[in-house]
Amino acid sequence: MKKLVSVLMNKEKFSSPPVWIMRQAGRYLPEYLAVRSDVKNFLDLCYNPKLAAEVTLQPIRRFDFDAAIIFSDILVIPDALGVKVEFVKNEGPKLGNFELKNLKIKNIEKHLSPVFEALELTKSKLSEDKALIGFSGAPWTLACYMIEGGGSKNFENARRFAIEKEQEFSQLIEILTQSVIEYLLLQIKAGVDVVKIFDSWAGVLPEGELQKWVFNPAKKIIAEIKKNHPEIPVIYFPRGIGVNYEKFAEEVVPHGLALDQTIEKNWAKKNLQQKLGQVIQGNMDNFLLAFGKKSEIEKEVVEILESFGDHPFIFNLGHGILPHTPIENVEILLKIIRKIK
Repeated sequence: MKKLVSVLMNKEKFSSPPVWIMRQAGRYLPEYLAVRSDVKNFLDLCYNPKLAAEVTLQPIRRFDFDAAIIFSDILVIPDALGVKVEFVKNEGPKLGNFELKNLKIKNIEKHLSPVFEALELTKSKLSEDKALIGFSGAPWTLACYMIEGGGSKNFENARRFAIEKEQEFSQLIEILTQSVIEYLLLQIKAGVDVVKIFDSWAGVLPEGELQKWVFNPAKKIIAEIKKNHPEIPVIYFPRGIGVNYEKFAEEVVPHGLALDQTIEKNWAKKNLQQKLGQVIQGNMDNFLLAFGKKSEIEKEVVEILESFGDHPFIFNLGHGILPHTPIENVEILLKIIRKIK
């Protein structure tokens, strides 16, 4: 069994934990930049199976990570539903207006077939010991982008919509929940070993709304995956929810829980690992990896390993790797982890 899957499913402890760096294929790798320079539109890269597979495999070739996460984007689901999605240079994603009645809810399989083809191609080129991770955005986070029309600090428009038009918002969340379920089940059919769900903006919600728009959809998604594919572990990343990580672990019960970099290590060890037996993934500061001194990086990696390493654990960043991250810093991180025997 692949190391990552074994940790998540059997809760096996390895002296050297499995590692992958979130958002592996990124602007910090020159080989990625070389591919990206020939593709005008970011979504064109996501929907080109050959190129998506290539940039997925690039970090594996360079760093020999324990898992590869497919190159794609969480906004392919709104795109499949018929919402105009474009990525504007130096601005980020921009999404067009939409009406619930016009969403193409039966379009997931057809529109996202290039992603499934990329998964199959990547799987065929990965060695047997490497896990392939598929992923999706979570319903709340996808709804945030769709209503806001792009990125935001606090997603005020999405939050206001959820309060003032709760019934309509509930319908949108249900459409997105069913779309995420379908998308992930199709990824599993295409060969992924693990799926991960990114709820990047869960942290903007207070506890009551967190239950409605984050916890409840997460329960539905995980229940469907466990029912259809009990052998496939699910990692959930409800970024920014603080002490509510404990409640999330208790109620949602993912196989793995990804921690953001604000979570205090001793608290997580006591309340998630020891109390609940939760397999956790995390949670090194991506800014420290990008801009820290070698000694600071070494100190943090050792502290994370000493905090979490006596239980089943996956080493990763607390958020995506930054574009300016020096390659040598990633190499330092891996060297320290692989020295632990």
